[in-house]
Amino acid sequence: MKFRIQREVFLQPLSQVVGVVERRQTLPVLANFLLVARDGTLSVTGTDMEVELVGSVAADIKQEGEITVPARKLVDIVKALPDGATIDLAVADEKATLLAGKSRYTLSTLPAAEFPATDQVETLDEVVLPERSLKRLIDKTAFAMANQDVRYYLNGMLFDFNGGRLRVVATDGHRLAVCDYEDTVDVKGDRQLIVPRKGVLELARMMADSDDEATLALGRSHVRLAKAGTRFTSKLIDGRFPDYEAVIPAGADKQILADRALFTDALQRAAILSNEKYKGVRLEANGNMLKIIAHNPQHEEAVEEIEVELNFDSLAVGFNVTYLLDALMALDTDQVSMELKDPNSSCLVSAPDSDLNRHVVMPLKL
Repeated sequence: MKFRIQREVFLQPLSQVVGVVERRQTLPVLANFLLVARDGTLSVTGTDMEVELVGSVAADIKQEGEITVPARKLVDIVKALPDGATIDLAVADEKATLLAGKSRYTLSTLPAAEFPATDQVETLDEVVLPERSLKRLIDKTAFAMANQDVRYYLNGMLFDFNGGRLRVVATDGHRLAVCDYEDTVDVKGDRQLIVPRKGVLELARMMADSDDEATLALGRSHVRLAKAGTRFTSKLIDGRFPDYEAVIPAGADKQILADRALFTDALQRAAILSNEKYKGVRLEANGNMLKIIAHNPQHEEAVEEIEVELNFDSLAVGFNVTYLLDALMALDTDQVSMELKDPNSSCLVSAPDSDLNRHVVMPLKL
């Protein structure tokens, strides 16, 4: 294999794909990129056996072929070369030689046959929506995904297709984030897909804040998205997502209406003196005031007060301040509504006039 390419052109697919390559691998070949030079196109593939990314660019192919080379070393070398450099890469005697001006690098290789390419994905359905909408759905919920939970189905995001509605849901067992797509989608039948955490984060990274259409290809065990020279494929988590609708509080008769920015700022200040392990804050609502109190084992205390609107007399409840802040920051409105039944019930955090984006936070005993 032999090809010539400009540094900036080569860096584009390398940067797009390197995020999926794990630093610690069970298989040595998974630390490598698969480079395929064919028909005037160079494709770069990275995978961790769960998520696969393929970036493609035009290149001057002198000799077609395929090989795997150390991913992060290649990225670091190309990044470090001067702007405008022309790169020649050739493979011979199980070594890849990279030439750029007076620079010369020799990298070890592994055969392309050892690289675990994703099987052909059988597409059962396709969903088309604007990139900014898909990005919004992920951004508003991804923070609530579990990370390395033994309940493996929580380490991902649920894409729930039901009656033409698309809803994404994430939960770690202590909080829940739900976001609905503002339009309808044309999908045959109802389906629930759980995309793993890493796939969700890579998908979000690919999305731009634009009206360009993104097409999600839904398979039996995979989801795929192709966009401008990059192809994303992720396995789906084979598991049953919990009944999230049962967790959303119904019949909560106590409501706190607050200015979102004031509430967020007050919580951030109080959090400075909260317990580092539990991050607990106590909310005391009375009259038209909300008092935010934080303590820590050093007997330090923070007290903040803001004006709010209440439809009840008084209430005191504890929460993990990080969970509250994540929910508030995921909302776009000036006002925020908190609804709950009592100090022991979960709290629904949402915009007062919209239920497209809702967050449930469990209380904390302080």
